[in-house]
Amino acid sequence: MQAERVFLNGRIYTMDTTSPQAQAMAVRCGRVMAVGDNAEIEALAGWDTEKVDLHGRTALPGFIDSHLHLVWLALSLQQVRLDDVATLQQAVGAVAERARTAKPGEWIRGRGWNRNLWPGARFPHKRDLDSVVPNNPVFLPAKDGHSAWVNSLALQLAGITAQTPDPPGGQLERDPQTGELTGVLKEGPAMALVARAAGEPCLDDKAQGIRAAVARLHRQGVVGVHSSEEETDLAALQAVWRRGELNLRVSVLITERWLEHARKMGLRAGLGDPEGLRVFAIKVFADGALGSRTADMLEPYDDEPGNRGIAVTDSARLEQLVADCVAGGWNMAIHAIGDRANRRVLDALELQRDAWVARGLRMRIEHAQLLAPEDLLRVGRLGVIASMQPIHCTSDRDMAERHWRNRCGGAYAWRSMLDGGAVLAFGSDAPVEEPDVLRGIHAAVTRQREDGTPAGGWHPEQALTVHEAVHAYTVGAAYASGDERSRGSLTPGKLADMVVLSQDIMRLPPQELLKTHVEQTVLGGRVVHSL
Repeated sequence: MQAERVFLNGRIYTMDTTSPQAQAMAVRCGRVMAVGDNAEIEALAGWDTEKVDLHGRTALPGFIDSHLHLVWLALSLQQVRLDDVATLQQAVGAVAERARTAKPGEWIRGRGWNRNLWPGARFPHKRDLDSVVPNNPVFLPAKDGHSAWVNSLALQLAGITAQTPDPPGGQLERDPQTGELTGVLKEGPAMALVARAAGEPCLDDKAQGIRAAVARLHRQGVVGVHSSEEETDLAALQAVWRRGELNLRVSVLITERWLEHARKMGLRAGLGDPEGLRVFAIKVFADGALGSRTADMLEPYDDEPGNRGIAVTDSARLEQLVADCVAGGWNMAIHAIGDRANRRVLDALELQRDAWVARGLRMRIEHAQLLAPEDLLRVGRLGVIASMQPIHCTSDRDMAERHWRNRCGGAYAWRSMLDGGAVLAFGSDAPVEEPDVLRGIHAAVTRQREDGTPAGGWHPEQALTVHEAVHAYTVGAAYASGDERSRGSLTPGKLADMVVLSQDIMRLPPQELLKTHVEQTVLGGRVVHSL
């Protein structure tokens, strides 16, 4: 049997412990046929086999982003981008600029503002928008996705007044003196009140954005993602998949409010195309986020003595959801950022551990940003997967120091969890951060920003090696979605997903990682991106 395509003259790190390095790889029917030296692989080529010369470049298994929001990323490419806007005034100016071309009454959407970057770090106010956009409703989720900024017209159209009660698990921020709504909505249940009034972007807009987002991911060497989606987002993904245009392996996490519907229909995790689009897990929010100061904390925030965050899902409900998911055969991905939220998640998973292990389910904590010292080793001991985003460590460092101070030794504690036996699965949380895997590896290895600060790294005792970080973006990420038998390493029989890099990152000084770029991305043996 001959190969359809062979890749020759490379330095291939397979991430397979039985054959960790190779010079060449043969592909047939979208899967790895063999790896070895040039002579071994050329012997599998026929007269019509396509030969790809890697010219000595480094190749790795294709990257898997274990935590992002694909449709949200797709739509963000079409909206007002407020990422890295340095002042409140600049953010208002960007919205005003979009309003100049908008029709009267048309919703203006955007995302990405981060008040922690602004002088004074105050939350924005509806009045800031009302003064420049009085005739268009405005809906602007924050960078972390756990709060939104709206104007008065948006509140009016949503039917929200000062008398509207806070929804369970959410908060309508009010002026402490007057009770007036400020236009800041904290956490999903509160944000949903305006999102429903704004309506859904049409299916064609989503589909167009998805194709653009996938091309962007290919440029970063990403061949697969684990994506948290709403039901209408899943419809858009299916539309692109049916047309044969998805070109990405997508494992979808659906929100817990659909669990009962899935149970009644007899649905189980894994429904769909195992090499394309499938539903893998139930997503649950235990708490909020650091940037919005809604992460659920054991002790108050250092600079807000009265604030311990928001328990979006309380412990009793969390325990019931775990029991229901286990009974229904569903994997779980539970968002937890604060130390109290992570403890509550571990407690709930421990109660049902024997049952979910016996069923072969994969239970994950999404983010796991801050754990109390006594909880760090519980992750590995229980067999819980730590789905984390290295870029959050460097991006959020200043906030963490300001809000958590002496607790930061347990923040983004990859080394402690890995040494404790936990499986690490890395992602980006795009569009919260850029889906740039090489930047993520740099953050994991150096715990420094791109400018080299802080010297020596922030809590460097928690840093990883390059190999360990790559493992978390490949083998670990594949394990986190139950795909370790079909992807994650360049092993004969597995999918031929590969990324070709401009430099050998396994041998580079860590500071040189950021000078590396993706030269080719290969999906099922087919080149989908090339410089």
